[in-house]
Formats: sequence, C-alpha cells, structure tokens
Amino acid sequence: MRSGLRATAMALGLMLAAGSGYPSGAQTIAGEGQSSDDAAQIVDIPAPAVPTETASLRAYIATLRDRAIGMGVSATLFDATLPTLNFNARVIRLDRAQPGATPASVATPPDFAPYLASHVDRVRIGMGRSRYGKLRPLLIGIEQKTGVPEQIMLAIYGHETGYGTFTGNFDLLSSLGTLAYEGRRRELFANEFLNALLLLQRGIPRDQLKGSWAGATGYPQFLPSVYLRLGTDGDGDGKADIWRSEPDALASIGNYLREAGWKPGAPWGVAVRVPEGIDRAAIRSPLSSPRCPRVFARQSRWLTISEWRDKGVMMLSGTVPAEDELATLIEPDGNGRTGYLLTSNYRAILDYNCSNFYALSVGLLGDAIVQ
Repeated sequence: MRSGLRATAMALGLMLAAGSGYPSGAQTIAGEGQSSDDAAQIVDIPAPAVPTETASLRAYIATLRDRAIGMGVSATLFDATLPTLNFNARVIRLDRAQPGATPASVATPPDFAPYLASHVDRVRIGMGRSRYGKLRPLLIGIEQKTGVPEQIMLAIYGHETGYGTFTGNFDLLSSLGTLAYEGRRRELFANEFLNALLLLQRGIPRDQLKGSWAGATGYPQFLPSVYLRLGTDGDGDGKADIWRSEPDALASIGNYLREAGWKPGAPWGVAVRVPEGIDRAAIRSPLSSPRCPRVFARQSRWLTISEWRDKGVMMLSGTVPAEDELATLIEPDGNGRTGYLLTSNYRAILDYNCSNFYALSVGLLGDAIVQ
C-alpha cells in the first residue's frame, strides 16, 4: 500500500515538473502563467555557504529586532534565532526568474492549453477523486460552514502540494530573511519573516517550518501571515495544524476563500464558445486593476449571463451560472478557441494565487474531480 502511494506521488511529481518552468509562492506572489505547486516542488539543495552575504543578512535582520518584539516575539527567541539564519543564493535566483521580476522578463503570456494539460491531468484527477471519496464527510461539513464547494477546496489542495505529497523543504526563516534582505519586495518579506518568528513563538517547531523558496508552507502553502489570520482547526483538537492535518488544511482553505468573498451557490465559471463576429471593442473592460494588472487585463467587462447569450456566446460545459449572474469573459488561448465566463467566485481563487492559469485550472480540476 505504502509503495503504491509512493509510486503515485512520484508519478504526479514527474508530471508536475513538466508543467511549468515558473516557480512562485502562494497568494499574491505569483504572476500570470505561474503555479504555486511548482514552487512547493522545487527542492532546496545544500550549497557552499556565502559568509559575507550571511553576515550582511544577519546584520539586516538585527535591525528588525525592536519591530519583532513589538509584535510579540520575545527578545530571547529573536536573539537565539538570528545566528541560525543563512543567506540562500538559490532563493534569489528563483525569485528573479519569475515573469515580471525584471523588465526584460515581461512578455506576452503563453497559451493556456499546455498548462491545462499538465495541471489538470489524469494522475491529479485520479488522486483527487480518491481523496474526495475518503474526505467527503469532512468536505461536506466545511462547505456547510464556509459556502465553498468541496471540490474547489480539494482542487487547491491538489494544485498546491499534490494532495500533501510535497510541501517544500526550504527553511522558511532563512528563505524569508534572504528575500527581505535582497530588497526587491523588502516590506512584504520582512513582514512575513516576522510573522514566521511569531509561529516559533507560538510553539511551532523550527524543523516544521519548511516550505517553498518563496516562504509558503504546509498543505495549503500559506504564507505565515495568512496562517496567523486564517488557519483553522478542522478536526476539533484545538490546533490549526496545516502541516500534518488534512482536516485543518482543508478547513483553512475554505476559510480563506470565504474571507476572499466566495459567494455560496454560484459556480466559479463555465466554458463557452465565443462567436467570431462578437464586437470585442464593446466588451473590453474600461477598468485597470492596481493589483495583478496583467492578470485582470485579460478579462472583459462584466455582463449578465443573459446578456452574454444575447451576444451569441454558447455555454459548453460545467455548471451554468444563473441568468442574472454577472460574469467576465476570458479567452486564454486566443480568439476562436475555448473561452470561459467567470463569476465573482473566480476572483476569490485569484486572491489565493493571482494567476489566470492557476485559477482556471483549479476550477476545471474541481469540475473533473466530481464528474
């Protein structure tokens, strides 16, 4: 039994490795065409120490001491942790390799089809259906509390860590400290570093605080601040253990999406065929998002499902939203190929990881799991 599970996990890992060359962290760290499960799968490989950089890193982290104490970290814990931090040059290389990390890396997004094929694949669907059968009583209870469909929670679990088969082995504090020290997004990562210290302060062991190079951790790949805000006890033992408890991890995912604005009773979206003669200028969105602008720029203005039908848009597969439900159109593979009408619930998935490819594949994996 154990050898079979190991083989299945290995097969999933190999298929995911072929899926995307873009590493990312969870939540708002990702960009278009990225997937946070790729980041969780990248393994930290021991490398020669960089004494000068490590000394500079520790000197920078020392400037955060008063701030850490003000947040509730004890001086004793801070002082004991500081000399254990090490600069990780690989973290910086991975961060700079992300699309959008440098002006030269911003390019036209690739087609969705290859990503879809590698992220909503036979192995991931099969494992999802197996977990769905075993976890249904738990998932039903979480859906009743949060309004989030059980298959969406499970699909995120599958995307983030292959249903718990890989969670990342980077030391969280050194990774976050390295990213804060490097400075490209200093305030974001300094804050996450300090919140990781709070996890230590709360008694979570240092050797449990492992994750992706970008600082996401546990089965749902939460950043430390997200865990502190939304980590949920799903098994009733009084703890929110997203590292070892599937009930806690799934309840935490449901809680996240509820707080992100999930609307109970509405689907995430539906696949559609867009007529050739549609007036694309008329449906172009007049809005510009300050958050993830390249992601939201690919989505149209909002119209009701009834209005989209009037324009000749044909529903293909999936749960069709109500006729008065507002939806926005995306054509991730270009004009003339499958498009998707997306409800506000799609935006909740984007809040988890701001990538159209990620959010679409979560919705489609969820649909496939329950078919």
